[in-house]
Amino acid sequence: MGEQVRIADRINTAPRYTEVDAVRLNNMFRGRDTVEMLTVLLLENMLGDAAIVSSFGAESAVLLHLIASIAATPVLFLDTGKHFPETISYREELRNIIGLLDLRIIAPDPAHLAQKDGTGLRWSYDPDGCCEIRKVLPLKAALAGFDAQFTGRKAFQSATRKALPRFEIEEGRLKVNPLADWDKAKIEAYMAEHALPVHPLVAQGYPSIGCSPCTTKVAPGEDPRSGRWKGWDKVECGIHAAVTPLDDSANDPIF
Repeated sequence: MGEQVRIADRINTAPRYTEVDAVRLNNMFRGRDTVEMLTVLLLENMLGDAAIVSSFGAESAVLLHLIASIAATPVLFLDTGKHFPETISYREELRNIIGLLDLRIIAPDPAHLAQKDGTGLRWSYDPDGCCEIRKVLPLKAALAGFDAQFTGRKAFQSATRKALPRFEIEEGRLKVNPLADWDKAKIEAYMAEHALPVHPLVAQGYPSIGCSPCTTKVAPGEDPRSGRWKGWDKVECGIHAAVTPLDDSANDPIF
């Protein structure tokens, strides 16, 4: 008898999701209600291991409440060390009201922070570098064990998000934007219906809230995100990119 040939074990390093999957999911859920879509995704385990990435900003309560009402899901919060005190208080308020059972506080690597931003002032001369250290790298590490992430982005927030689809791909991971087609009126109606508290800075003229050094008030009629990194050629922190349609033949957002 000949020797049995041993088949070497192979680790599949291919991305779990591709652009084809994002297009398929956008088509599958096109025109369907957000709650219906989330219920199918979560209860039928269509996403694998998924987490919510939340800034606990102006409109964060809606997505957190929607998903928590369907299934317990890990929530990742990037504690950059530069948040408004009101954001930290609001995070704890929502944790208690909504019942967020798996809230994970993600912080920058202390050694990397000391090496790259020992003075804590990098935001003032290199906001991209500050975001890289305090947001992008910590989140990348935290998401390594997840197949998909939920974000609270909406198309109405800025010109760079107007083509935002419900599903997109980032580094082989599925990024789900359940509120992509929600407008401000729908956000406010949901919060009122479910008695969700509003971030305390909203009433002071902050419709989009990030780190305190890089967030300013917004004038009436401006994009909600125009108060972020004012004076810099910068519109995203780096954990999200400006959005282009998945299908070049489509001119409208894919909802």
